[in-house]
Amino acid sequence: MNMLRMTGVANSGALDFLSRYGDGERRRVLMTVDAVGGVWRYAIELARGLRPHGVEVVFAGLGPRPTREKIEEVKPLGDVLWLDAPLDWMARDEAALAQIPATLAQLAEEEGADLLHLNLPTQAAGLDTRRPVVVVSHSCMVTWWNAVHGTPLPGEWDWIKRLNAAGMARADAVVSPSGSYAQALVRCYGEQPLLHVVHNGISAFLQGGEKEHFVFGAGRWWDEGKNARALDRAAAKISWPIILAGADVSPSGQKTRLSRVRLLGEIPHRKVLAQVRQAAIVVSPSLYEPFGLAALEGARAGAALVLSDIPTYRELWSEAALFFDPHDPDSLAEAVNRLVADESLRLEMGARALARSRRFTPDVQARRMAELYRELTDAPVARA
Repeated sequence: MNMLRMTGVANSGALDFLSRYGDGERRRVLMTVDAVGGVWRYAIELARGLRPHGVEVVFAGLGPRPTREKIEEVKPLGDVLWLDAPLDWMARDEAALAQIPATLAQLAEEEGADLLHLNLPTQAAGLDTRRPVVVVSHSCMVTWWNAVHGTPLPGEWDWIKRLNAAGMARADAVVSPSGSYAQALVRCYGEQPLLHVVHNGISAFLQGGEKEHFVFGAGRWWDEGKNARALDRAAAKISWPIILAGADVSPSGQKTRLSRVRLLGEIPHRKVLAQVRQAAIVVSPSLYEPFGLAALEGARAGAALVLSDIPTYRELWSEAALFFDPHDPDSLAEAVNRLVADESLRLEMGARALARSRRFTPDVQARRMAELYRELTDAPVARA
C-alpha cells in the first residue's frame, strides 16, 4: 500500500512537559484521520489537548488527501502518514478495505506506538496486534441510514455493518461522542460492554464581536443527513439572509441543488469561524448528528442556536437552543423568525448557548481520553 509521509515538528518537544504533567510516562498513539468530515477537526483538537498529558500522536490518514492548509495545520502536532486507502463509506466493496488493518498494525510497530486510536470501527476488523486498540465511532452508515430513512441498511451494504461490528468487538475500548449516539449504536449492533461516552470539544472562544443580521450554517451539504433542502425551502420564509459554508458536491460527484441560500462552498476553517463569529443565529437542520461540531462552534461564538429536534441535540443543548421539526421547513422558519423578531430572546439564547459550550472543551475531552489510554497501556492485553 502506497504512503505519503508529511513530517511534523511536534514529537521532538513531547518530552519537555512529561516531568510536569500526568504520570511522567510518554505515550505514543497512532491515530487514524480523514480530511473529509468532522474527524479532522476532532483529531486536531484532541491531539493538541493530549500533549500536556504526555501523549504524542502520529496521524495515519485515509481517504482523499488534505488541502495544503490542512497539512500546515496538522504538522505542528505530529507526523502525518497518508495511506493510499479509502474510507469505508467511500469503498466500492469489502475487498477495498482488506489491507488496512495489517497496514495499521505494521505502522504502529514501525512508529513505536503504544496504542492505536482508530476513528473508524472497520479499521479494527481483523486487526492483529498486541497493542491496545481504541475505536471511536463518530458516525456509521448503519445508524445514518436508520436516522435518515427510518429503515434497516439495504442488503448490499451488509458488509459495512459486519465490519463495524467486528471492529467494535475487536477493540479494547469503544468511544462514542454522545450518549444519544451510544444508544443508537446499541440499537443497531447490540450491547457494547466496552462502550464509553466522551464528548467532543473545541478550543476556540469566538464571542465578543459585533453580531450581524444573518443566519449561518456549516456542513457537508451534499450529505442527505444534513437536510440542506429543508433549510433551502425554509429560506423563502425567513426574513434574514442565510449563509452556508461547506461543499454541496460529494466526493463521488453527487450534487445538492440549493437556490434560496448563499453558499460559500468549502472554505478554510478560519474563514468558517469568521462567519460564525459574526452570525447572530446559527442553524443546523440535521436529521443525523452523533455530536455536531458546527452547533458547538456557534454556541462558542455566543450565537443563538436553532437546531433540529433530534436526540443528540436535545441531549447536548436542551434549554440552550430553539428546536424545530427537521421534516417541516415551516417549523424551521418559525423558529428562526422568532429570534429575528425578538432581540432580547436572541441575546438570551446566545448567552445560554455560550454558557453550555464551556462543558465541551479539549481539556475535558483529552483528560478522559488520556485516562482511557493509561488504563489500557498499563493493563496487560492478551491478543492472539
